[in-house]
Amino acid sequence: MNLIVAVDKNWAIGKNNKMMWNIPADLKFFREATRGNVVIMGRKTLESFPQGQPLKDRVNIVITRKRDYKVKGAVIVHSIKEAVKEAGKYDGEVFVIGGESIYRAMLSMCDTAFITKIDHAFDADTYFPDLDKDREWKMTKISEEQTCFDLEYYFTIYERI
Repeated sequence: MNLIVAVDKNWAIGKNNKMMWNIPADLKFFREATRGNVVIMGRKTLESFPQGQPLKDRVNIVITRKRDYKVKGAVIVHSIKEAVKEAGKYDGEVFVIGGESIYRAMLSMCDTAFITKIDHAFDADTYFPDLDKDREWKMTKISEEQTCFDLEYYFTIYERI
């Protein structure tokens, strides 16, 4: 299983259930990596998307504690275990796409992390675990630094050791 996330220099991923940046190349990378595959997310992540709608051209598995929660175009489950079981029913790679509690709960199940690192510290309330301090993970690939709207960023891949 994989995960995909964009983080700032403090491993922040959001504030008030929103991303704090808009980097078109990062969104394109996310779209291309996950298209045709399975994405697992929490309810709040889904609700942060435009009109709270599932992502097109992907199997969207949404984890929520709300037993009566329904959304057209998404598979609703109520636990991590149920999400993993459901993901196994589909072809393609599986990507964990957030939010914070889902990343933390599923990190140990993932072998590859695609992380866009933004060289800026934002005011945030939501964080991803710092893989640079985690001895189970090693950065195996890094792109050249790029700039968008005065934000420097680069793409990385971390692999579980």
